[in-house]
Amino acid sequence: MSEKNKPAKSLEEIEDVITAAIEKVGGEKENDLCKYLPMSSGGYMHHFTLRKMKLKQPFELGSLIKQFIIEKDAPNAVAPKQRAARGSKKRKDQMTFTRIQLERLLNIAKQTDDKEMISLLSPKTSLATAKRNLISSIRQGIVDEELWFAYKESAESFGYLQGTEDEEFSLSDLENS
Repeated sequence: MSEKNKPAKSLEEIEDVITAAIEKVGGEKENDLCKYLPMSSGGYMHHFTLRKMKLKQPFELGSLIKQFIIEKDAPNAVAPKQRAARGSKKRKDQMTFTRIQLERLLNIAKQTDDKEMISLLSPKTSLATAKRNLISSIRQGIVDEELWFAYKESAESFGYLQGTEDEEFSLSDLENS
């Protein structure tokens, strides 16, 4: 067995191996070695794993550093492990619809005159916009239940109509506010 392939025998030798490897990759600290040490699960070694191995499995770490950094003419950086993007966890019980599918559902709800589904699927409007549209339709003498439901939903979402019923809250209240 050549001197190059011998496993490190003492902690001092492992420190020397680490120092030599840092110099070879042009790094400044131990963590710079992580990119060159592949893991069996894919990607390169995490810096916490490097520290843990240094304390608990120093001889194994030394042999990995020798194999992948020191014995190589030009050490290659390992590609990072593929990870899911943040926020990409999809719930299995939740259905997702495209915009076109939602518009189709809204049209079906309008055809069947399902007020609850219409309000659920309709794009949300601000309270001010809903109020303005409703007052405008009242002044024109047009009774539009969809505008009333849009206003009511907006007002409820802001907490203005909590605890009130349709009979207690009249359209004339809108013009006075």
